[in-house]
Amino acid sequence: MQDYRDYFRGKKITLMGLGLLGRGVGDAAFLEECGAEVIVTDKKSETELAESVGKLKQYQHITFHLGGHREEDFTNADLVIKAAGVPLNSPEIAEARKAGVPVAMSTALFAKYAREVGAKIVGVTGTRGKSTVTQMIAHSLIRANKRIVLGGNVRGISTLAKLSEVSPRTIVVLELDSWQLQGFGDLEISPDVAVFTNLMPDHQNYYPSMDAYFADKANILRFQHQGDTLIVGKSIVEKVRAMQHIVQPQMPPPIRTDWKLNVIGEHNRGNAAFAAAALRVLGLSDEEIQVGLESFQPVEGRLQFVREVNGVKIYNDNNATTPEATIAALKALPTGVILITGGSEKGLHLKKLVDEIKKRVSNVVLLMHPNYKGSERLANELRSAGIPFEEAESLEQAVELAVSKTKQGTILFSPGFASFGMFRNEYDRNDQFMDLVKKLRS
Repeated sequence: MQDYRDYFRGKKITLMGLGLLGRGVGDAAFLEECGAEVIVTDKKSETELAESVGKLKQYQHITFHLGGHREEDFTNADLVIKAAGVPLNSPEIAEARKAGVPVAMSTALFAKYAREVGAKIVGVTGTRGKSTVTQMIAHSLIRANKRIVLGGNVRGISTLAKLSEVSPRTIVVLELDSWQLQGFGDLEISPDVAVFTNLMPDHQNYYPSMDAYFADKANILRFQHQGDTLIVGKSIVEKVRAMQHIVQPQMPPPIRTDWKLNVIGEHNRGNAAFAAAALRVLGLSDEEIQVGLESFQPVEGRLQFVREVNGVKIYNDNNATTPEATIAALKALPTGVILITGGSEKGLHLKKLVDEIKKRVSNVVLLMHPNYKGSERLANELRSAGIPFEEAESLEQAVELAVSKTKQGTILFSPGFASFGMFRNEYDRNDQFMDLVKKLRS
């Protein structure tokens, strides 16, 4: 078994995409500490990335090529690590492959070396539910005194840097979006226990078709071996079976009706069923699973009850970035909610969301911004359906409008779209909303 440090030591590694979420920073620092010569390249300028660049200035063997990419950084390297969201037709990645330079993604590299150490890999994907299912599994394992490492699509965390925490008895729990699963396809690996919750339209501003989106998602199961486990949702079981995969998919049975969860909504009982099925495979008893799931608290930004202000309950569903996610949140709450929604375009259908708004929402506050084409399209749909709404040019104004509209009831912040334009990213949007709600006077 090769030590992961030996693999990276002395190599010239190009890290494509630094970003502001912290993962790129953690990856670069980890690779340099392993003895690699790291070139960090990003289309954004040093000014735009000042926060991230500042955290890496102390490292002698990290070089920055910002404000654009240089072809030689991709053709004259031992390894290229690409960030999530790099275009499928990236010319730089094409040149690297043409030159015979290996291309990988950091979470997949982590999974490869964690498995070589002897860890068991649990991966969770799906258009909806993957974050909650992942966190439910991790929480329940910790409550059962299991040694775990949590990673993947987790805010601010470099999964690759967690290799130092892995031992032969570790259970690795990874939330895997479609982009990270590209990396699993590159390395031709899949988790030992794979959970695939559902497949709904999403990221159609990135993928040319739903088939391309599914192709990346399906890497969670494509390279599994006999003896591995595949848990899938009812809505996609036939699509998965059509792949004639070596591991037969199993659907999770519902959790018992007497199990009392702290997360609301039928969709979250479905999420708990996925988690329970995976936890049984990992050796937990039904009693341990019940204790874990019943003690689990909502993940921040996912139909999270924040506080009650003067009889008004306020929920943060910031991570609802698709119409379907907002629909699920509306169904979980009493009718008559005040909905704060809107954002940048992802190219998804809005009719079902408009229908649900008509049935369940008393007032709509729509976030508007010059880049928010999604909000513009939703505004047109609402007008056509005869649904009144108010526009807000900032999140602060949106919260003020929502609070002014009710003396009792529920306010739901569930954007249904991406964040870019008004916010740096969805985490910035989440933090701003939480700060605004905490400052409300009771």
